[in-house]
Amino acid sequence: MAATASSILAAASVSTSRAAISPLRPRAAPASAAAVPSSSRSSCPPLRASPARAFRSRVVASAAPAMQPPAVSRVSTVVDVDLGDRSYPIYIGPGLLDEPELLQRHVIGKRVLVVTNTTVAPLYLEKVTWALTYQNPNVSVESVVLPDGEKYKDMDTLMKVFDKAIESRLDRRCTFVALGGGVIGDMCGYAAASFLRGVNFIQIPTTLMAQVDSSVGGKTGINHPLGKNLIGAFYQPQCVLIDTETLNTLPDRELASGVAEVVKYGLIRDAPFFEWQEKNMAEILAREPNALTYAIKRSCENKAEVVAQDEREGGLRATLNLGHTFGHAIETGLGYGEWLHGEAVAAGTVMAADMSYRLGWIDESIQKRTFDILEQAKLPVAPPKGMTVEKFKNIMAVDKKVADGLLRLILLKGPLGGCVFTGEYDRKALDETLRAFCDN
Repeated sequence: MAATASSILAAASVSTSRAAISPLRPRAAPASAAAVPSSSRSSCPPLRASPARAFRSRVVASAAPAMQPPAVSRVSTVVDVDLGDRSYPIYIGPGLLDEPELLQRHVIGKRVLVVTNTTVAPLYLEKVTWALTYQNPNVSVESVVLPDGEKYKDMDTLMKVFDKAIESRLDRRCTFVALGGGVIGDMCGYAAASFLRGVNFIQIPTTLMAQVDSSVGGKTGINHPLGKNLIGAFYQPQCVLIDTETLNTLPDRELASGVAEVVKYGLIRDAPFFEWQEKNMAEILAREPNALTYAIKRSCENKAEVVAQDEREGGLRATLNLGHTFGHAIETGLGYGEWLHGEAVAAGTVMAADMSYRLGWIDESIQKRTFDILEQAKLPVAPPKGMTVEKFKNIMAVDKKVADGLLRLILLKGPLGGCVFTGEYDRKALDETLRAFCDN
């Protein structure tokens, strides 16, 4: 089992990171929680001018609640996703929904559509509406509240977003705002990419999963009954605003689900980050603010660096899908929403590590550390009963990473932090892994 967490992190000051266009340079992760990297920038960038039925509303500035922004910005980190003229910032810090200028600087036009769900709307919709309209009387805000859950990430639910946008007569200068977890972010982004052939959109992720992974990089889309995320588009947001205080309302199970993606970054490309996680997992699960902020920051840095080099998943970006081919098969086979995405990815990551070891590509210690850290995070380390070898193979055969009929996988290789995206592996190892983890 991985070591227990070390001392609580010291207070983090403002810092910034710019996504590199070269391969990841080794960064020394803090040896203990007290060694979190310090700041290199002291301020924000300057301002630039029923579940089956969606609930809809319209709010204008005069209807906003009486709130006041803080005197000093609480942005602790800005990570820049470097994509040339489509670059955008990821703001990270506590209480950022109380800072109207962060959102308003990225709104184009006078019309905004907030896309959220029945769980998040009662918690944050009013606050986001206030942030969009504070001292900004020319902006009007519409909202569409969708049913919550992976099983609603489909075409029928997506149409509710288009219905609201068309009924409200929104034009190409409108802005869509995704307020919620990965499902909302994916669907709102896809709607923004498609409505009038593309409108501005902003990501406000409220789950750890969305904050460390799905909100960054422009992957948008919906599920199909035969496979997860098979319909979608690459479409980048104008910004990602991560208010870490939204994690205070996140259920423990959802928090752990997000940890699976955090662990992934360490395994595939950032060994010092993985070692930091082994020492600080207890703090992350306990929601210690500075531990969570560092985990989010370092995850976003890793994601941004990869996206800057391979935006449309030509090769390098595919490595971010460690464990996902097995995991997506679990989600599809069980039925969307039965397991959370991170739970399925965790089990899939253990399976990928097992297969990597059978191929002789990693040593036993990496396989064990992978198992241990995910178990420490209280995540599944094996697929559920009912997932047979045949079911895995049938679902994996339509995975997005299949090319010319060949199933390509992300597998660990070499020392900690190394991986490959390949279709060149001994099929016997895949069969052995599936038999070892499946009912038959």
